Parts: sequence; C-alpha cells; structure tokens
Amino acid sequence: MALATPVRYANLHDVELCALSAAGDRRAFEELVRRHGTAVRALLRRMGADGSTADDVGQDAFIAAFEQIAEFRGEGTFTAWVRKIAARLYLRRIRKDRRLVALVADEAEPAPETGPGADGKIDLDRALNTLSAVERICVSLCYGAGVSHVEAAEALNLPLGTVKSHVKRGLDKLRARLDPDSASSEARRGNG
Repeated sequence: MALATPVRYANLHDVELCALSAAGDRRAFEELVRRHGTAVRALLRRMGADGSTADDVGQDAFIAAFEQIAEFRGEGTFTAWVRKIAARLYLRRIRKDRRLVALVADEAEPAPETGPGADGKIDLDRALNTLSAVERICVSLCYGAGVSHVEAAEALNLPLGTVKSHVKRGLDKLRARLDPDSASSEARRGNG
C-alpha cells in the first residue's frame, strides 16, 4: 500500500492551512504560526509590550486562534484575524494589571528623536516610540490590528471621540516624523 504524498505546507494558502488545522492537522497550524508569528509580536511591541510580554501574548493569541480556527472563514486575512485576537488579549492583560489607567493618564510627551536611523532608513518602531503611550496604543490598534475606532473605544473604555483624537494626533505626529516635508507643507496650507 503506497503512502500518500506529504502535503507541502509551505506552498499552501492560509485558508487551506486553516481548513487543515480545523480538521486537526497541527503541522498546518505550525505553518501558520511560522508565517505570522513575527507580525503578531511586532504589533504587540508597537502597542507597548516588552519583548517577553509580546512573546507570551503572541503565544496565547495563537492558542486562542487554534481553538477558534473553525470560526475563521477566510473573509479577511488570517494575519489580520490573529492580530485582532492578540490586540484584544494584550488589552485584557493591561486592564487586568491596572496599567491602562496609568497609560491613559500619562499624557507626557516623550522626547522626539531626530532624524532617520543610522542607515538613513525610516524606522516605524522608533517613530511610534515618539508618541505618548495612549496615542501609540490607539494608532496600533486601529492601524496595526485593524480594529475599528468603535472597537478600540470599547476595548480601552474610552469615549469614541477621545480615541479618534488620539489616533489623529498620533497620525499627525507620525506623518511629521516620517515625512517632515509633507507635514510642513500641510502646516503652511493651514491643515496642521
């Protein structure tokens, strides 16, 4: 009796890997973790998690994703789906630790770093670190995790308008940091 040819997981689409995972194929899910683990941890770092917390929450997010894999329908990307799970888990952890109150209350502006990195390239992580903690979390949720402003407001227990303001201020600061010429021309037009 001939054995079936092993599935080439690396060549499969995420939706196919999710279907195999839902059927109990752990190796298919391992491929999903391999493909998307770095993106999940990077989002968590951008939200303010330190390295070990990003690793822990990222692992918890993939465990939750594995448990809920049958619910993934492929209507969006797998990476967006698992990043939302990770963002929500991180927010729960912050809330549980009671650090969210300190983050929201911490409106002190960090000292902005000047210029691009040593290699002349723009570094989004460095730019995000110039935002206040609450701006960084709001921007990361809405643009990194794909969470709507309404979902972010609910998760952070903040008014919708406050979340929108933090996102706008954060994006304006990022725009000024990452493209100073564009930001100065907007200010001259009266949009800044």
